[in-house]
Amino acid sequence: MKILVDMNLSPRWVAELRSAGVESIHWRDVGPPNATDREVLAWCASREHVLFTHDLDFGAILAGSGAQGPSVVQLRAENILPEVWLAQVLDALRKAEAEIDQGVLITIEPARHRIRLLPLVPK
Repeated sequence: MKILVDMNLSPRWVAELRSAGVESIHWRDVGPPNATDREVLAWCASREHVLFTHDLDFGAILAGSGAQGPSVVQLRAENILPEVWLAQVLDALRKAEAEIDQGVLITIEPARHRIRLLPLVPK
């Protein structure tokens, strides 16, 4: 599994994820800071990376497009520092490991995390 850490998360996430054995890179190292959300998703899809973000727009884009990927992990919290959330992020990634290659939207919140298979379709 390869993770792209979005611009809205600290580059410190890369070091923390790598120290846990997860291949990762920060968007600032591969793309322009003013890239659109669709450009970031396209980059992830073409390079088979999971997007890790704090931006809820990516879930809306996936829902609106009916896309089957790339997988997106969105952190929904105020304090988004790796030292606060790393264990929960790693736990969510482990629990969804089998589905990540198929395409999932993982939402991590203070009390829980949800895993939804892509494409997102209305119930």
